[in-house]
Amino acid sequence: EPVIPLPYPGEGGPVYPGNDPAGEPVIPLPYPGEGGPVYPGGGTVNQPVPPSTARVRFLNAAYNYPALRILVDGSRFAARMRYASVTGCGLVHSGHRSITVTNSNGRVYLRKTIPFQANSDSTVAVINTASGLDLLQIADRCCPPSNGWSSFRVVNLAYNSGPLDVIMSDGRVIYSDLRFKEAAAFKRIVPGAYQFFYADTNLAPMSPTLAIERLDPAWLGVYPPQETFGSLLLNINQGEIYTVCLLQNGSGRNNIQNLILVDQ
Repeated sequence: EPVIPLPYPGEGGPVYPGNDPAGEPVIPLPYPGEGGPVYPGGGTVNQPVPPSTARVRFLNAAYNYPALRILVDGSRFAARMRYASVTGCGLVHSGHRSITVTNSNGRVYLRKTIPFQANSDSTVAVINTASGLDLLQIADRCCPPSNGWSSFRVVNLAYNSGPLDVIMSDGRVIYSDLRFKEAAAFKRIVPGAYQFFYADTNLAPMSPTLAIERLDPAWLGVYPPQETFGSLLLNINQGEIYTVCLLQNGSGRNNIQNLILVDQ
């Protein structure tokens, strides 16, 4: 869908999208095991942006915090971001920008300077740390899917998780030892239905250069022999870019949930 360029912060008011005048539209979280909410990522990844600007979206991965307000250089970007939600894409001037995170009453949780490269796409996640909140900038550019392929990656934003493996019930280890604050590299993936599991194993991962081939439907619904602490059933469409964000879903270790971003 065509995207109308958003104003720079301070040049026309808030730059957040959505039809909720109080903040971002939020998709309710599913029951555990049902995959997680799916958000359109803006549909603009890998597309040029105006010179001296960068495209950014913000993701709220701050577990056990109230809804957040995001300001860029003092101008509001998001009015009310609930946990496990993401804004649409907005434009900011390239260079070092001051990001402020507050609650709805103006209490400042965090103020940090983030560099934005011209003509770049990124997601800035608000994450938990031992001392409060922090910001994690994640590059969103990847090779555009072609020849019927799609792209897939997993980002671990769950503060309570240990190193985890992303596996499938047929024995393939897609990613190994994915740690908190780590974004896995994009992999090419054949469109189709997949079921992924999260576990702590000693299995060897598949080669980083190998694409993810189609999962035989007979394996759908079959759990691997390893002990798992989460799963994701996902239908991959042709030509789309999937980022699966793992978020905290409880106070216990490895209590996680999925949030899926889909770009084109």
